[in-house]
Amino acid sequence: METKIKEFRNEKGLSQQKLADLTGVTRQTINALENARYNPSLLLAFRITKILDKENMEDVFIIDDGE
Repeated sequence: METKIKEFRNEKGLSQQKLADLTGVTRQTINALENARYNPSLLLAFRITKILDKENMEDVFIIDDGE
């Protein structure tokens, strides 16, 4: 799963650590998400979407359905 977390995080001036603190995960988790090495839970994806001021999870998380 690709994400736009890094792009939107940078637009808001948030470090990986600050986003991690706001979502209740580690900085390493944010890094893994940004580098497509980890798929978030639905709750984590929702939290990140709201913190980044996006309306839809699809704005932040790009699901590759193999097509």
